[in-house]
Amino acid sequence: MATNRFHDCLKFIHDLESGPGAPALNRQTEAALKAGATMLRYKNIQFPWRLLPEVMAVRQACRCNRVPFLVHDDILLAKALAADGVHLDTSTEADTAAIRDILGPTALVGLSIYQAQAIENLPPAVDYVQVAPAMPCLPDHEPLSGPGALEWFMKMARLPVVVSAGSDPISAREWLFRGAAGIAVTGSVAVLPAAQELAEACGCFTRTTLTIPWQDEFGLIRKLLQTVAPDFSRPGKVLRIPPGDDACLLTALANPVITTDSQREGVHFRFEWQSPLEIGEKAVAVTLSDLAASYADPVCLFINLTLPQHVAETTLTEIYSGINRALSRYGCALGGGNISSGDVLGLDLFAVGDGREGLFPLRSAAQPDHGLYCSGPLGLARAGLTALMKKDPDFPRLEACFKLPRARFDAARILADKGVGCVMDISDGLCGDAGHIADASRITIEWMLSEANMAPELLAFCAKHHCDPMEMVLAGGEDYELLFACPPDLFEAIQQELPGAHQVGRCRPFQGRRFLDLPQGVRSFQHGGA
Repeated sequence: MATNRFHDCLKFIHDLESGPGAPALNRQTEAALKAGATMLRYKNIQFPWRLLPEVMAVRQACRCNRVPFLVHDDILLAKALAADGVHLDTSTEADTAAIRDILGPTALVGLSIYQAQAIENLPPAVDYVQVAPAMPCLPDHEPLSGPGALEWFMKMARLPVVVSAGSDPISAREWLFRGAAGIAVTGSVAVLPAAQELAEACGCFTRTTLTIPWQDEFGLIRKLLQTVAPDFSRPGKVLRIPPGDDACLLTALANPVITTDSQREGVHFRFEWQSPLEIGEKAVAVTLSDLAASYADPVCLFINLTLPQHVAETTLTEIYSGINRALSRYGCALGGGNISSGDVLGLDLFAVGDGREGLFPLRSAAQPDHGLYCSGPLGLARAGLTALMKKDPDFPRLEACFKLPRARFDAARILADKGVGCVMDISDGLCGDAGHIADASRITIEWMLSEANMAPELLAFCAKHHCDPMEMVLAGGEDYELLFACPPDLFEAIQQELPGAHQVGRCRPFQGRRFLDLPQGVRSFQHGGA
């Protein structure tokens, strides 16, 4: 989660409480969300499992309105609810590494501090701490309170500090002015006007209406199709019969090229990191990238959606706005698709392209006298993802490389015109994808990597976070640059038209292994990998 968005979700934290005397949970939730709460947390010390459907409805309302939902202390309940994280309210000795193993590496972890000295020994991997306006110390020390205390907490914690400010808007505004990241209030503030007054003090915007989940499958299909342009100018009409019938009818293709891809929430994208528009745009780009690596012009795309109950219709229309943007960029038509319900939001994409006559690049076409080259800088997407995970906002270009990659049709046309016969796109990392070429061509690759060919932003990021840029380049994925092998003299001609291209290795006769001089421990991502 990027730092600015993380801070935004801490502005106005509303705690929900169930039990005798507490207002109805749905009433608390509606009041908090309408008031403008930026995070909801559920607390019930002795949770009765009969309340699970009611609390799941709270989680669904939060997801629909893109508000993080955390659970107090109960890690297993947080797991059962697929919560966005957990707030620890009992001990500073929590095993946060184990918590992230259970809830996932991107789970939010908050911690309440009840003794000032506890802040000096925070467990690792905590995202924020919560303190009271006045904090008791050891018996021989004076209690900490007031603005000086907050400054001390922020300095010692080096984390966002949230203040338990009760229900006084004036005090809340004062703490935020002094540097607090947010204000936390209890479920007792369940009357909408009171919650709104606190939210306004925190600078939050009220929600006049709450977003509701999608419901009507056929109505949704009609709306999504209206979002996307029906066809694009090509020699002849791409869609002779557009979406709307059982199938669409395409124009005849001399060399049809077909590829598929899948995008799953929590695996390929997260709403904490990407907007719905960015998710849709990236899904199209990464699917069409395979067509670029096959020297095929994009013709038509089909999309099957898997939709959980909590996904809002507005979220889906935004995703399709991103899809439309990418389709327009690459001159590709939408042929149709399908909708089904499921536990996790997913997009399954099926693309059709028109290939070149007599030229289809293969991974098996590399020769021992070829060089191994790349169409552009590598490691940027991996660094961008790491920046998002570390909540570092200082590298927007790296984040953009992860969020919005481009399919390199421009480079593909140059390589095709030069007759390069060995090409693939880099989706799983240079090491893994070069390994596919080595296996298919029965060669050994000798690495020839240089920091001179690495982007300055990548080197700066690695210097700041003590990362190895070579490992970022070798193991990082989702750059979607083109990896190709060809004779060195042909590469010289290619580089005249593709200045960003550079050498990453040399193809050698097979020596019993894929690579020479691969740094120890470097491996690319693969699904199901240990």
